[in-house]
Amino acid sequence: MTFPRALAFAIAGALISVAAIAEQSPEQQLKLAVEQLRNGRSSDALRAVERIVQSAPKFELARSLYAELNAAPLVPPAAANPRLNELVEEAQLRLSPPKLPVGSLPASLLKLSDSQRYAVVVDLPRARLYVLENHKGSLKVVREHYAAMGKNGVGKQNRGDLRTPIGIYTVTGFTDNAKLPDRYGAGAFPLTYPNIWDRRHGRDGSGIWLHGVPKDVTARAPRSSEGCVTMANDDLVALRPYLQTGRTPVVLADKLEWLPAAMLGKQRDELLARIEAWRSRWSAIDTEAYLGFYADDFATNGLNKSAFSTYKRRVNGSKKRIDVQISDLDLMRYPGEPNLVVAQFRQDYKSSNFAVTSQKQQFWRQQKDGSWKIVLEES
Repeated sequence: MTFPRALAFAIAGALISVAAIAEQSPEQQLKLAVEQLRNGRSSDALRAVERIVQSAPKFELARSLYAELNAAPLVPPAAANPRLNELVEEAQLRLSPPKLPVGSLPASLLKLSDSQRYAVVVDLPRARLYVLENHKGSLKVVREHYAAMGKNGVGKQNRGDLRTPIGIYTVTGFTDNAKLPDRYGAGAFPLTYPNIWDRRHGRDGSGIWLHGVPKDVTARAPRSSEGCVTMANDDLVALRPYLQTGRTPVVLADKLEWLPAAMLGKQRDELLARIEAWRSRWSAIDTEAYLGFYADDFATNGLNKSAFSTYKRRVNGSKKRIDVQISDLDLMRYPGEPNLVVAQFRQDYKSSNFAVTSQKQQFWRQQKDGSWKIVLEES
């Protein structure tokens, strides 16, 4: 092939490549530009982002990235430019959401009762919030949003550490934007942090919310809050129909695993059988067998295993009849803790001289011998 022909083919190939890129969506083009940045090709990335901004002027993330690149077009993300690094990380997480295996579910959600219509699961490291709908025990993802976390990452321990907690919470209501400073955007859903598990481990602090962002904010780094989970204002408002105060679980996970529904069944059934055996032994006033379901390090309301056992022997010894029924049972693996499952349910207790209905929460941990025992309990 002569040089002119080779040059002609090269030019034609370049034109085809440019045309192919032009046919891609602005989001796809920005993904390519971010890849150029990561490879140190800042000038190419600047030209690519400039084309995106010209063709899609309302693409706020592209505009923010273009402004930063235009200020220092030859500075690669690895250099001393924290803002550029934040924008690149945000673009990667926003534009490349995790691909969920078909038919898979969050491993945290072992079982939701029929009365539990929705659950919210947040994959903190991947900056994704999922809303799952529950229909007669069958779960499906109905919403997915980009969501940012605390500036110092996950694993909140103390007030002011700028970390987002790992755990299972509920919302306590919704606070309208008219009652909040502008930095909360469209409003806020306060969460029940610290929960009983947090308090047992000495974690403190408060004011962990799901909330929006100021109206003039167009880009948010994945780690940008003081410990809260933040979302675009429209996305936050869209959550309102799905969050039932004091009821809907909000799972904040440091590592969210998705598994086929069938794989979750074995552990679910094992735990359901274990909880039924616990209920049965209590109802039969078989106190020693009942106490065998509690771990040596069990604690509740200031009582350790020994004090709790003494109390239960005395109380059960005064009963001629006990009937315990449970309903509306939810089972969830607790994030960030190996082999820990939380069971929450309605408990109807009737005895020969007392009756009460309450909401109970139990934390079951798998022991070294493979058995499951209760390590924490609260009504």
